[in-house]
Amino acid sequence: AGTQESEKPQSHCFHSLNQEPLFSNLDLFLFSLIVGLVVYWFMSRKKPEPIPEFKKLDTPAPTTRETSFIEKMKKTSKNIIVFYGSQTGTGEEFANRMSKDAQRYGMKGMAADPEEYEMGELSRLSEIKNSLAIFCMATYGEGDPTDNAQDFYDWLQENDDEDLSGLNYTVFALGNKTYEHYNAMGKYVDKRLEELGAKRIFDLGLGDDDGNLEEDFISWREQFWPAVCEHFGVEALGDDSSIRQYELKEHTDINMNKVYTGEIGRLKSFEVQKPPFDSKNPFLATVTVNRRLNKAGDRHLMHLEVDISGSKIRYESGDHIAIFPTNDSALVNKLGQILGVDLDAVISLNNLDEESNKKHPFPCPTSYRTALTHYLDITNSPRTNVLYELAQYASDPKDQENMRKMASSSPEGKALYQSWVLGASRNILAVLEDMPSLKPPVDHLCELLPRLQARYYSIASSSKVHPNSIHICAVVVEYKTGTGRTNKGVATNWLKNKLVTDNSHKSTVPMYIRKSQFRLPFKATNPVIMIGPGTGIAPFMGFIQERAWLKEQGKEVGETVMFFGCRYKNEDYLYQEELEEAEKTQVLTQLNVAFSRDQEQKVYVQHLLKKNKEHIWKLIHSDNAHIYVCGDAKNMAHDVQTALYEIGEELGGMTRTQAIDYVKKTDDKGRYSQDVWS
Repeated sequence: AGTQESEKPQSHCFHSLNQEPLFSNLDLFLFSLIVGLVVYWFMSRKKPEPIPEFKKLDTPAPTTRETSFIEKMKKTSKNIIVFYGSQTGTGEEFANRMSKDAQRYGMKGMAADPEEYEMGELSRLSEIKNSLAIFCMATYGEGDPTDNAQDFYDWLQENDDEDLSGLNYTVFALGNKTYEHYNAMGKYVDKRLEELGAKRIFDLGLGDDDGNLEEDFISWREQFWPAVCEHFGVEALGDDSSIRQYELKEHTDINMNKVYTGEIGRLKSFEVQKPPFDSKNPFLATVTVNRRLNKAGDRHLMHLEVDISGSKIRYESGDHIAIFPTNDSALVNKLGQILGVDLDAVISLNNLDEESNKKHPFPCPTSYRTALTHYLDITNSPRTNVLYELAQYASDPKDQENMRKMASSSPEGKALYQSWVLGASRNILAVLEDMPSLKPPVDHLCELLPRLQARYYSIASSSKVHPNSIHICAVVVEYKTGTGRTNKGVATNWLKNKLVTDNSHKSTVPMYIRKSQFRLPFKATNPVIMIGPGTGIAPFMGFIQERAWLKEQGKEVGETVMFFGCRYKNEDYLYQEELEEAEKTQVLTQLNVAFSRDQEQKVYVQHLLKKNKEHIWKLIHSDNAHIYVCGDAKNMAHDVQTALYEIGEELGGMTRTQAIDYVKKTDDKGRYSQDVWS
C-alpha cells in the first residue's frame, strides 16, 4: 500500500489540471481497500479463547467424510477392506461382491474408494486382528490407473521408505488382453506392495475382458476364500443365503422437489448448473448438429456437435468427451410390466450399514422409472452374482437350480452361463421373459443391477478452431441376438435420436471432459502419421483442424500423413469432402484410403502402410515423426504394429526382436500413441 500512497499526489495534480473530480474511481477503490484491510486485521486477530466452565453438549458430528479407513474399520469391527480402482464400474462391483463374501465366511468387509481415504494408513492395518486388504484394480487406456486410483498410484511410486510389513494383501486385476499393457495397474500394485514389505496371501488374479472377465473372477474367488480361511485359521462355512445391503423405504407424501430425476450428483444440478463440470457434475451441452455421415449402407454413422458456451470447459484435440446416456423407455416400460410394478412410485434404498460412505446404490429418493432409465444398466448381460441372488425368487425349482448353477464355478455351470447368458446376449429383461417363474421384487433387482456408466468418445474437433463446440463421430450399435431379439447400444441410439430441435425445444446431453495423453507433438515441425480406420478417424479430424490452424498462423508445419480405411468408397468414406479439401490445401501432405471391400481381396490400412514403407520409414527413423493409432484394439492396432515391425526388418535391417524393441522405444519416448477400444 505504501508505494501507492506516495504516487497519489501526482495523480491528483493531473486530475485538477483536467478539471476532473477530485477523487477518481481508482482512488476511492484503493481507499476502500485499505480501510477494509485495516478493519479486517483488527477483527481477525486471535482473541484468547475463554475456557468453558462446563462440558460441551454432544453436538452432532460435522458431516465431514471420515478419511481414516482404520478408524472406520475399528468403529464397525471390520477386518477386511476391499479397495477398488474402477473407471467403468466393474472394479467397484467386484469389490462390493468381495466385501459381501466376507460376511458369508463369518468375517466383516467393506468396499472402499482409495480416493476417499488416506492410503498412507495401510501400514496400520496390522492394528486390526486378522486384517486383510484386497485390491480390485482396473487398468485404463494405455496401462494407466483409473481416475480414482491415480493418487494411490502416485503414492505407491513416491514412497520408497514406506514399511508395509504388517499388511496382508491380495490383488485381482481387471484388464483386456487386446491392449498392449495388459493389466498393468493390477500387476504394478501387486509387485509394489510386496516390494514395500507387505505379505501377499493369495496369488494375483488376472481378469481378461476380451475373454470372460466374470469367469476369471469367479474362478479366482473360488480358490481365494478357502485360502484366506486357512490363513486365518477360521472354518470355511460359506453361508449361501442372500444378503441384502440396502433396505427399501417407500415415500408416499414427499415433496417432489426433493426427488432425483436423473441428476448424477447434486439434486437439481441440471436446472441450476454450476461449474466446475466433471464426472460428479456434468454439463448439459446443447446439440447443434446431428447428421448422418455415410451415404449408403445399413449402418448409421453420425457426426454430432455439442455447444459448451458459458461452461468454462476447456479441451484439447485428442481428449475424450464422456456422455451420460439414458436407457430406452420401451425397455423400461417392459421391465415395469413384467415385474408388475408402479414405475412412478418414489423410493429410497438405504444402506443397512449406517457407517458406509455409500448411503444409496444410486441417487435417492427417486422413482423406479428414473432409476431404471438414468441410473441402472439394464442392457448388459447380468453378471453371475445377480442370477445367484435372484434365484430364490423363481417358483420353478428347475429355474432356481439353473440360476444357481450358472453362478457356480462348476464346468457345466460356466458353460451354461457362457451360452445361455453371454452367447445369447440376454439382458435382464430377456432373462425375466425366458424364465416366467422368476418374479423378483423390483427393489432387490435395483439393488443388484450395476450403475449405468458414462460412455467415452474421442473428440473430433480442435479447440483452437472450435473453442465452444465439441464434435463427436460414432457408429450406431444395433444387432440381432441368438434369441432373435434386437439389441441396441444404449448411448449411440440415444445420441442418434438427439435431434437439434425436438418439438421446438433444444436437445441436451450431460457431459464432461476426460483429459488424455493423445496429443499432437509440441513442435509443429515434427511430422505426424495418423492411422485411423472407421470412427477411429475422430481424433484426427481434430488434429487436421489444428494443423491447418497452425499453418494459417504462419507456423512451419511438418508433414501430415493420414491412413484412413472404410468398407466402400461410395458408402462409408467418412469426412470425404473435408479430407480431400485438406489434401488440396496441403494440410494433409498425403492421404491414403483403404476401401476394404471395393475389390476381390480385402485392403486394410496396414497394407497401405507397407505400400508406403520407404516414406514411412524415413519419417519415423530420420525425421522424428509421431505415430498415432486410433480405433479397434483387437485386430487393427495389432496388425498396424506388425506392419511397422516388418518395415523395421526390411528397411532398418533389424531382426524381429530388434524391430519390436525399436517400436517400443518410440512408444516410451511418447512418439507412438494409441487411442484404441475393444
